Amino acid sequence: MPPTNISEKIKVAIQKSVPVTVTTYKLNHETEVYLEDILGVYLRELGQDPLVDRLAYCLKELAVNAKKANTKRVYFEEKGLSLESKEDYAEGMKNFKSETMDRIDHYLEIQKQKGLYIKVSFHTFSSNFRIAIRNNVQITRKEQMRIYDRIARSRAFDSMEEAFSEVLDDSEGAGLGIVILILMLKKMGLDEDSFEIDGSSGETIASLTIPIAQVKLDEMDMMTSRIVSEIEALPQFPENVTVIQQLINDPNSDINEIARRISTDPSLTADLLRVVNSAKFMLPNRVDNIADAVKMVGLRGLKNLLYSYGSEKILNLPQKKELWDHAHRTAFYSFSLARNIKLPKDFIDDAYVGGILHDMGKIVFSSIHPELLEKIQEFSSEKELSASLFENLAGGYNHAQIGAKIAEKWNFSNSLVEAIRFHHEPHSSSVANRKVVNCVYLANAICDMEKEMITFDQLDSDVLKFFRITSEAQLDRMREILGQAFKSELMM
Repeated sequence: MPPTNISEKIKVAIQKSVPVTVTTYKLNHETEVYLEDILGVYLRELGQDPLVDRLAYCLKELAVNAKKANTKRVYFEEKGLSLESKEDYAEGMKNFKSETMDRIDHYLEIQKQKGLYIKVSFHTFSSNFRIAIRNNVQITRKEQMRIYDRIARSRAFDSMEEAFSEVLDDSEGAGLGIVILILMLKKMGLDEDSFEIDGSSGETIASLTIPIAQVKLDEMDMMTSRIVSEIEALPQFPENVTVIQQLINDPNSDINEIARRISTDPSLTADLLRVVNSAKFMLPNRVDNIADAVKMVGLRGLKNLLYSYGSEKILNLPQKKELWDHAHRTAFYSFSLARNIKLPKDFIDDAYVGGILHDMGKIVFSSIHPELLEKIQEFSSEKELSASLFENLAGGYNHAQIGAKIAEKWNFSNSLVEAIRFHHEPHSSSVANRKVVNCVYLANAICDMEKEMITFDQLDSDVLKFFRITSEAQLDRMREILGQAFKSELMM
């Protein structure tokens, strides 16, 4: 088994929907065993132990194919042959298998010297578990067509025994092995669409996407709905907040009327003035007049403030201080990131409040009454949900979904609902709200990195590109600047 720290890293990766990646240049036996151990930990945490043997075969098949693809490039280069030439290709493949097997250590050493890697990543997101194998030589059209030909052939077989009885050319490692992989997927109730292989930007990516026991996931969603509907500590928003929201939405209301209503709530008044006088607005002089404060914040900003204020008023229990401290740090980072890339004011406001509320589901779940916890456990038992799945939920798994459902119940804006639902999965958000979600995602990830819960290699590459972050050193500098700014904010 992997050491305890790897097991803990995987648990955190599942809860935070970040990938775990292993990079190798030679894919030796020890590395293969290590990858299978990681796979085993993932499936055990997801309550899917029975899939271990079948997915271990698929993992090994794709990883070995990636290694052979790298070896082929080195072999052809050494022979002075071109992969793009039909004649050279035919000539090279005559002895490729026998010669590379006889001198495999030689070719693997050259691959390492040239930096030809194999990256295996494991990632849970939404209702899926994805295994992706990358190698940094791009698959040719001819190679890809050979693989899809094997997939097409697999449709003719009803069993692996039938496939083994056929004579297939597996000289390139993409023959019988791929057919068996597709049949293995069928045995798990999946179709060939779960497997993909494609090339872009100098890489080949082969992946398996596994819906984790679809029926049980449906039941998990039922459990999430049960949590939202049965938590007695979740009333509607405070009446005064609801009235102010209605005034904001009324085109006939004026700012003075809204300011007067806010002034009837000392706590809300103090919170609004605190926000307006914070570093967020960078005002030359302190604002003490509530009407001026409303003008400074704007109606969109005020509406977001009310979302934040109302949620904290309902959920802010003293024993949840650590969660709220994290929420406020994430909000400050998210706001700062949005402002730094010069997003429009409405986006910046949403990025701030999305940061405040992103872990609302975790706060709710950690605050539920013992009797409700007992009800959920009974529900879990009735639906035959595994203990590990329930434990994952309790530890944070699916908290984004819970938070989003609560946000919908409270009629939050779609932008904030998505910021909560997709703060671990920015690629799943809508294009319209992607910028806000990216800010909340990276802010939350930076907070997790500060606690050494995740590492740079686990961050979403598309989000890094969005913020034009090209190296770990660049992100470390950003973390330092944000951390110092937040510390200064607290001292104000």
